[in-house]
Amino acid sequence: MIAVLSPSFSCRRISVTYFYLFFSSFTFLFYVTLKKAEMGKDQANVKGCRFRVSVGLPVGAVVNCSDNTGAKNLYTIAVKGYHGRLNRLPSSALGDMIMCSVKKGKPELRKKVLNAVIIRQRKSWRRKDGTVLYFEDNAGVIVNPKGEMKGSTIAGPVAKESADLWPKISTHAPAIV
Repeated sequence: MIAVLSPSFSCRRISVTYFYLFFSSFTFLFYVTLKKAEMGKDQANVKGCRFRVSVGLPVGAVVNCSDNTGAKNLYTIAVKGYHGRLNRLPSSALGDMIMCSVKKGKPELRKKVLNAVIIRQRKSWRRKDGTVLYFEDNAGVIVNPKGEMKGSTIAGPVAKESADLWPKISTHAPAIV
């Protein structure tokens, strides 16, 4: 097929070289993709697969902290694992790990960058069985980079999407909706 597209010898040689470069870069990308698939989400305690949930919390959103660490409000700085488009604000949904800072709460928690997981959102989303649901507030819990909670209890219900993805959070949840 390459010989048909390039009749002269020099062009054929160039196209074969380009084909080789393309093929080698493709195999490299394929290898990197496989390695990322083996590593998972770069957190040790994440399990299960994730279905698409409507994103409702862009960067800059303030969510309630519903654990007993002493934080009241969490300001979203970044979304972990988000690969977006130019000039588009990264947004998070249920089960996403975010980087945040504490705006109201204990002084030892404020002015630091922390990890948190979103457990409730006001934006409605649709499940596979057809039910559409939403919570009355946006809430998250502070976790360490491995996904283990910093606090010991959670106030209020936790979405099933977050509980399935983060088993350490589901053990502390009073109710899973």
